Amino acid sequence: MTIYPVLLSGGSGTRLWPLSRAAYPKQFLRLPPSQPGTLFQNTARRLDDRDDTADPTVICSNAHRFIVTEQLEACGCAARKIYLEPVGRNTAPAVTVAALSVAEEDPEGIMVVMPCDHIMDDPAAFARRVDDAVEAARGGRFVLFGIAASEPHTGFGYIARGAALDSPCAGAYEVLSFVEKPDAETAATLAEQGGHYWNSGIFVLPAAMLLKEIESLQPELARACRTAYENARQDLGFYRLDEQAFAGSPEISLDHAVMEPTRNAVVLPLDAGWRDVGSWASLSGIIEQDAARNSVFGDAILNNVTNCLIYGEDRLVTGLGLENLVIADTRDVLLVAHKDEAQNVAALAQAIGKQGRAEHDRNVRQYRPWGYFESLCLGPRFQVKRLIVNPGGVLSLQMHRHRSEHWVVVRGTARITHGDRQFDLNEGESAYIPVTDWHRIENRGETRLEIVEVQIGSYLGEDDIIRSEDVYSRESGDTR
Repeated sequence: MTIYPVLLSGGSGTRLWPLSRAAYPKQFLRLPPSQPGTLFQNTARRLDDRDDTADPTVICSNAHRFIVTEQLEACGCAARKIYLEPVGRNTAPAVTVAALSVAEEDPEGIMVVMPCDHIMDDPAAFARRVDDAVEAARGGRFVLFGIAASEPHTGFGYIARGAALDSPCAGAYEVLSFVEKPDAETAATLAEQGGHYWNSGIFVLPAAMLLKEIESLQPELARACRTAYENARQDLGFYRLDEQAFAGSPEISLDHAVMEPTRNAVVLPLDAGWRDVGSWASLSGIIEQDAARNSVFGDAILNNVTNCLIYGEDRLVTGLGLENLVIADTRDVLLVAHKDEAQNVAALAQAIGKQGRAEHDRNVRQYRPWGYFESLCLGPRFQVKRLIVNPGGVLSLQMHRHRSEHWVVVRGTARITHGDRQFDLNEGESAYIPVTDWHRIENRGETRLEIVEVQIGSYLGEDDIIRSEDVYSRESGDTR
């Protein structure tokens, strides 16, 4: 029997804005900074030590496909399959696609479904609990990991436990009911009553049995996902789910779709140092505090500051006479919020998005399949960028209707295509590309290529790219 890790990486993490944004959400960040890898990487390697475990199956957004492959490669992981969601439809459709993939290959396969924004301080304890959950799944149960509700918490859903089970998994309980994220009064009552667990969102599920349950409980979802799966097309190693079929699936969580109505759900308590990195409040709880209860990341000098979270990326952050604040200083956005209001950051980010501001979903550093670029300076009719092209990275053969570009190589050697010419640019050398000229940059070396690019023109948006050739199969309208 084989265990199949399933990584759910479709979220945008807007409750951690501006640190987490739609173009580069929290699961791809190193949180807290002391962790050995990003949240995604650590999740991908969580079951590495098992001999009976397949490579992970990843369900992610089409927009994040190259970030996923880069992060897997960086941590030495290979993916069994990577399925691209054309639109977000919550966890039930994503898990259904994974179950279709696993059951087709292995009708006896057991899935361990893991969101990619969790921390597990005791991986060995988690692995032991997975063993227990797998036994329950082999016995025909759908297992949810529950975290003992040590305090009232309004940010988690709750699971009320029923009768204890003797088999197939001692220590598990029948699921009595689910409680949506409660208000403060209800959360306090649940903590006082006992017998309730925070819903971790981690599941251990027999793939074939889950599909039968979904077909019975959610036939519309089952049909849409099966069609999207069967009509998926391969593209550069990814599996693109059929957009029309997948978009026709109900948008519903696995809890609502299956776990609440089924008679086969059990909750298994998990004590492995589980922590959810879902908000600024949760991040405050996982960064070490000083004597004044301040959680500080980055360069900060504080005087008479208590119970604050300070997160700085590049600049020195100073504070004087502050209390109960979240201060997040990124390269392009400064967030200052009272801790009591920090849970409303997602609504603030949404309001900024409605104004059409790029800060809603894009960082200063924007990742591409070939590497990334950063905007260093933007003014009327000009922009200065720093480009990092990974070894083997190839930009598309492209032209721009509204801007010219001037490149200076800072580090490495660039192979340049300009019209019908090809030539190399070494450190300190430059090239000028007039408006509407076709051009391309390649890094054929073994180290990263660094270029400073100066753009001049009437329009400098990323959508002013007309592509002729692209090794990453992007179309002209795809700015990623």
